[in-house]
Amino acid sequence: MGTLGNMIKSSQRIVFFGGAGVSTESGIPDFRSTSGLYNQLFDYPPEVIISRDYFFENTVDFYRFYRSKMVNRAAEPNPAHLALAKLEAEGKLVAVITQNIDGLHQKAGSKNVLELHGSVHRNFCLDCRGSYDVSHIVAEDSIPTCHCGGIVKPDVVLYGEELDNKTIRQAVNYVKNADMLIVGGTSLQVYPAAGLVNFYRGDRLVLINNSETPYDGLANLILRGAIGEVLGEAVLGL
Repeated sequence: MGTLGNMIKSSQRIVFFGGAGVSTESGIPDFRSTSGLYNQLFDYPPEVIISRDYFFENTVDFYRFYRSKMVNRAAEPNPAHLALAKLEAEGKLVAVITQNIDGLHQKAGSKNVLELHGSVHRNFCLDCRGSYDVSHIVAEDSIPTCHCGGIVKPDVVLYGEELDNKTIRQAVNYVKNADMLIVGGTSLQVYPAAGLVNFYRGDRLVLINNSETPYDGLANLILRGAIGEVLGEAVLGL
């Protein structure tokens, strides 16, 4: 058992904060890597297409991109998701805070998941607030509509929209009270989410990422590599 494993073993209130890199090993592309969405050619930059303004002004094109690039129903949890679910089941991990919208943490068995950017699995009517799962979105060829005739919108935070205040407050509270904070698969460049690290008060800040982050100087342990491999080895013994 390495340093990470020993730190996990001696902790009882672990919080995990993760980004897109947690799901790349499940075949879901991230945004900023060389193969990420920001480096692919589209008519408009991804941050424009998945913005609130674009949704309302070009709804058909929004959904064309959203269905092909943001919804990945065939994806399965990887060792990172499974390791975190195992730690929660053992009573060591108290919360998963994620920037991802794919629902893979829940699919792996995690119960207390705070989704900062929402989820593709929740969708609602803009008129009557009726709820729909993701199958309703992918079943349509154009704009998904409600039985009342209203447009159905994904419950995800688009560019130009604010994060849910309640979820942010919960995340801050968990980070403040954690005795170990594991941050993985995120560049820590997107705010306000990245700022959560500033609320950690302990001395077991672990950063797992393929590249440097602005918070490397604060970390007690930095591990470079795929997060599934790192957590899989430390927690699952893979």
